[in-house]
Amino acid sequence: MLYLIGLGLNEKGISKQGLEAIKKCKKIYLDDYTVNFPYPLKNLEKEIGKKVIPAEREIVESMNELLDKANKGNIALLVYGAPLTATTHISLLQEAKKRKIKYEIIYNASVLDAITETGLQIYKFGKITSLPNFEADSFIVVVKQNQSIDAHSLILVDIGLEFKKAIERLKKTAEKHKIHLDKIVVCSMLGTEKKKILYGSFNELENKKVEFPFCFIIPGKLHFMEEEILESYN
Repeated sequence: MLYLIGLGLNEKGISKQGLEAIKKCKKIYLDDYTVNFPYPLKNLEKEIGKKVIPAEREIVESMNELLDKANKGNIALLVYGAPLTATTHISLLQEAKKRKIKYEIIYNASVLDAITETGLQIYKFGKITSLPNFEADSFIVVVKQNQSIDAHSLILVDIGLEFKKAIERLKKTAEKHKIHLDKIVVCSMLGTEKKKILYGSFNELENKKVEFPFCFIIPGKLHFMEEEILESYN
């Protein structure tokens, strides 16, 4: 049996259902390449009471090691936030189906839940995009599409891309594509005690101290209540 378990947003976020599943497992893997964790691995191990095996990109994407072990006994793959946000994990389940390996998905909160603390209404968000850790402009195309329907844009930031460089890339790419961004939202370490929500212009934000994991939101057309809450984060 393969258990795909969402961890939520902090080390104490794992559900009772998730903990019960972990008790049944011989090996516990952790997808640690898709996100910068806001807490040390040892904190998670203390919380679940078991040793965790970090699973790098090759292990998760090749799938063979995980599925071979799941075919012989119970194993768990722990995923930061929600378990099925990444297409890699959906592909893992598809391959498990083909091999007739049983699996169970245990859901949890993700950044998509936490961004509502900004006051922006979740149903007013458009397509989600990512700011990659290499030179590419594709993310700004999604922002333009969202702006055409007055929707908010959530921009997830790739692992390893530091805040100063990320916000500089966002600013330069917007200018290059002639997109005027008056104010943006920065969310950092949502769901933890160190959470931070900032709202302002590039000049106001670029020298702020922002820790991993973080994301940007480009607001679309604002309802007066959204605007009022956002202004409280200035």
